[in-house]
Amino acid sequence: MVIFGIYYAVPLIAAGALVTWLLSWHWAVPFYILAGFCLYFFRDPNRTIPDGPVAVAPADGKVVAILPDQAGASRVSIFLNIFDVHVNRTPIGGKIACVKYQKGQFLVASKEAASHSNEQNILTVDGDGSRVVFKQIAGLIARRIVCYKRPGDIVEKGERIGLIKFGSRVDVFLGPEWTVTVREGERVSAGSSIIARRTA
Repeated sequence: MVIFGIYYAVPLIAAGALVTWLLSWHWAVPFYILAGFCLYFFRDPNRTIPDGPVAVAPADGKVVAILPDQAGASRVSIFLNIFDVHVNRTPIGGKIACVKYQKGQFLVASKEAASHSNEQNILTVDGDGSRVVFKQIAGLIARRIVCYKRPGDIVEKGERIGLIKFGSRVDVFLGPEWTVTVREGERVSAGSSIIARRTA
């Protein structure tokens, strides 16, 4: 994922160098600042994946909603601000049963309406008798969702599956066999933070 940072940073550094040559280094400072931010934004730190029958956070960010449904399932929503790591990871290991892209709006990702109205990529993973669905959801600034996985791919828990550029949201749908272990307002890290435990 670091390659995206280089992709954006190199033209900005080149522009800064050109402005320095034509005018002065003072005028080039904003280009260098933006280049540094792009390298920072697309960072991709390694994570320690926990063992056992647990589901891990698919994204870094703040838990903004935990909502049950009538069937006993739960939805955990994580909001990523522009300073969070934006690399997404799969909550459980298994086989990717479905990847579905859905066009939509670009509402503020922290709002409830973004869960169903915004542009999103929906992944379904079947593993160890459980099915977990999670959505990469674009936000107000994020205008591109990247996903490297396809139906039929086998993934390990916490494996990188893609990213969303510049502010976004990820929703995770867990069946009744899972007990959610995080709380609203809690911050989580993709791949290393446990969001639910398998109880059935």
